[in-house]
Amino acid sequence: MAARATYWEHVRASGFKLPADRPLDVLTAELVQMLGDSDPRIRQGLAYPVLSAWLSEGVYDDLLTGFTDGIAEGLFTGLGEDQTDTVLRRSFSALLLAEAIQRDHVARVVHSDAIFRWGDRAASWFVRERDLRGYIPGKGWAYAAGHGADLIAALARSRFFGKLELTVLLDVVADRLLTPTPSRFVHGEDDRLAFAVMAVLHRNRVGIDVLEPWVERLAAGVVPPANEPEQEYPPEWPTPSAGNTAAFLRALHLQLALGVQGRDSPPDVELFAKPPEVRADLLLVLLRVLRRTLPHAR
Repeated sequence: MAARATYWEHVRASGFKLPADRPLDVLTAELVQMLGDSDPRIRQGLAYPVLSAWLSEGVYDDLLTGFTDGIAEGLFTGLGEDQTDTVLRRSFSALLLAEAIQRDHVARVVHSDAIFRWGDRAASWFVRERDLRGYIPGKGWAYAAGHGADLIAALARSRFFGKLELTVLLDVVADRLLTPTPSRFVHGEDDRLAFAVMAVLHRNRVGIDVLEPWVERLAAGVVPPANEPEQEYPPEWPTPSAGNTAAFLRALHLQLALGVQGRDSPPDVELFAKPPEVRADLLLVLLRVLRRTLPHAR
């Protein structure tokens, strides 16, 4: 392990220069395996930065479909488990999958079939992920909710996604938020999910006729249930999922009001250059919902 880490530390120190002593497929297989390492120095400090750098530099452009298919398989490693280390592989696979999709926004080397396939796998994983821990002491970031949001945001930017696919992404976000969980968002996951929705909105393909009932569905999830007469004590409120959903709605309202920006790349600069066309109408919907759901709002 120490020798392997030293090897990749030299690669990082070289400015992520591609080594000439081993084939690319062998190097890639080793790095992908390291994405699930419980040591954050290996996973976050070496494997992810090297793979991300090589993606952005075009090292995988001719192999991007096959490379990303392999990364997407990591979304299902141990899926269904909770409080285990398998979440590390799933979460960092999601983050790297987002990077691969982002690379296609610039390089345009992937066929639409591949993007739709990755979208299906991303959606299937994200709504089924049970382990939503953020930071794990001694093991670093798991952060599946945040990395999943980044993946949704990357898919939302795809030139192949139209109104139908973007609407599905909105439903995936809603499903993720409304699914009961013991985990409360305390590391900005709500902000990242809101940005993912902002990426959808900036595509200007989804109208207020879709967005208003979508917001109302989320709002229903933050209304406390009525106490039953036989209950001696009221149930916990807000539940983690209700609290997460309320925080998301506030974050979305703020980002829509202030505006957002993406990466410093031509596609993102163009995409986020102007506010979404639904901005004014959606702000009114969000204001109405927030007044109704926040206890001290006027």
